[in-house]
Amino acid sequence: MSVLEENPDSPLKKRPPSWSDIWLKNTKPLKHVVFAMQLQSLASKDPKSQTLIPKFANIDRTLLLPDELLLKILSRLPISQRNPNSLVCKRWLNLQGRLVRSLKILDWDFLESGRLITRFPNLTHVDLLNGCLFSPRNSWILLTHRMVKMQTSSDFCSNWKLLEASLLPVEIVDRGLQALANGCPNLRRLVLINASELGLLTVAEECLTLQELELHKCNDNVLRGIAACENLQILKLVGNVDGLYSSLVSDIGLTILAQGCKRLVKLELSGCEGSFDGIKAIGQCCLMLEELTISDHRMDDGWLAALSFCENLKTLKLLSCKRIDLSPGPDEYLGFCPALERLHLQKCQLRSKKSVRALFRVCEAVREVVVQDCWGFDNDMFSYASVCRRVKFLSLEGCSLLTTGGLEAVILSWHELENLIVVSCKNIKESDISPALATLFSILKELRWRPDAKSLLASTLVGTGMGKRGGKFFKRT
Repeated sequence: MSVLEENPDSPLKKRPPSWSDIWLKNTKPLKHVVFAMQLQSLASKDPKSQTLIPKFANIDRTLLLPDELLLKILSRLPISQRNPNSLVCKRWLNLQGRLVRSLKILDWDFLESGRLITRFPNLTHVDLLNGCLFSPRNSWILLTHRMVKMQTSSDFCSNWKLLEASLLPVEIVDRGLQALANGCPNLRRLVLINASELGLLTVAEECLTLQELELHKCNDNVLRGIAACENLQILKLVGNVDGLYSSLVSDIGLTILAQGCKRLVKLELSGCEGSFDGIKAIGQCCLMLEELTISDHRMDDGWLAALSFCENLKTLKLLSCKRIDLSPGPDEYLGFCPALERLHLQKCQLRSKKSVRALFRVCEAVREVVVQDCWGFDNDMFSYASVCRRVKFLSLEGCSLLTTGGLEAVILSWHELENLIVVSCKNIKESDISPALATLFSILKELRWRPDAKSLLASTLVGTGMGKRGGKFFKRT
């Protein structure tokens, strides 16, 4: 007898597992197979069951799939098929609701009754702005704004603060916020209006992963609740909106915000008041701030000099500002933003030479300048941009007062310029281009030159016979 035969522990002596062992040890994957076999046996033995189960092929085979597997299948389908899929059955409706991550609430009762959490338990992005408004349902007048859409009564012209009387009470909004925070602890983005400090404190305590917040009709007291959101990275505050509502955000609120939300990366202040002290506090406390947007501000003069305290600021955007800073102070106190890369001016009134000169001096380190539909931006205003020696990208759109000579005087001094976009600037003429400017155009990496829409249209119609006042169709005989 060999050694292998005498050794009881030899692998050759081990008996391979039988089918019964596998069946008894691992029964979980076979439950659905057993269920299918039972259905087939019932259908074959009982002739009465043929009316209930005519054929196994007609049975909903998705019943054999667990919820986790069916969720994976539904999640891989196109988004356009989600609504039709939810109409198949109640189970698919519930599973489809678990896939929804973003939702805009239009009916506040849907949130307060708890149906929102039951229907969509995994929400991460919620917009409550339109849900916080109540409007007469029998009215045929629809008010549309860039932020909100609502029905209003016929006497809305007598009240210039249209949303003041249409907002839900603060207590109701806070109660809805508490229900939302308890049901959606993984909330990451929230948009709301007319909330109080207590309501935002509840959100800050329950939703620790909240990263983005957009708050309308904000004031200094509400900012105490926002300051408790330690992980907040993107914040938009709206104080005043002409014709809709009014609220006050001052240096007090901005200081409270800066001391609490020190991880801010993007901040937008729309219709907010304040001054040098509020912007300085944000720059000193929010060391991670990279993008600052100021829209339709009501700030006191001198705030522009506080931007130099934002040492890591990379993008500065000014939107719809009626003025920049009428009294920015002497140049030695202005300073500049060393890390600033992008300056965007959109729909601003640039009528004060002091303001524009101080703005470009603070932003002298920028590499990208975008000016779009700004009033008063002429040759003199653009000449102050010559202090920005590191510009690589320039975009001018709707600058009707700027001429070819004013453009040439500045960009010829920018030796690092690589991209140039000129659109709808009617006083910039191709006939006024000098040889030096043409040489610069030839070495640019990107040139988009459409200063005059009429000349562009004429060039595209050459050879078509169109644009000759009907000469092609109404010829004289």
